[in-house]
Amino acid sequence: MKAKLLMTFLMLGALVAAGTVTRAAQSKVDEKAVMDTLESMAKATIAKDVATLDNIYGDEVTYSHSTSATQTKTQVLADIKGPNVAEFMKFSETTIRLYGSVAVAKGIVDFRNGPPGALLDNHLNILWVLVRRAPGPHGWQIVARQTTRIGPSTGTPVMK
Repeated sequence: MKAKLLMTFLMLGALVAAGTVTRAAQSKVDEKAVMDTLESMAKATIAKDVATLDNIYGDEVTYSHSTSATQTKTQVLADIKGPNVAEFMKFSETTIRLYGSVAVAKGIVDFRNGPPGALLDNHLNILWVLVRRAPGPHGWQIVARQTTRIGPSTGTPVMK
């Protein structure tokens, strides 16, 4: 009886451990997919690839800028089409937390953008909320984005 009970506990322990390893492996896959979504958003923004951004941003996205302006998806995509350009977007110190089908990503972004000939370097702290959805190119869509400027509120003019 003791041997049977011991075997049952060992099997339960193995199942729990296997589930923990599986969840940890899935978390790494999901974290990579979230980061790939952010990288795709950056590349599409620079390339003015509105079709890709239309899939990356959820229809209900809210984008709160460091200037205190808040935009809808339609407004974000219109800005991408507009005369302003983005030259680069570099991520650092990014952390990703997963809550089932929701991911919260936070990090520092160095972003050069603005009107042609008058680009600004921006050092930003950005928080993204993503939801697991098939339309996203990596299975995730951005549904909220909050940007806080780090440093001067006017940005730093790019040296020529």
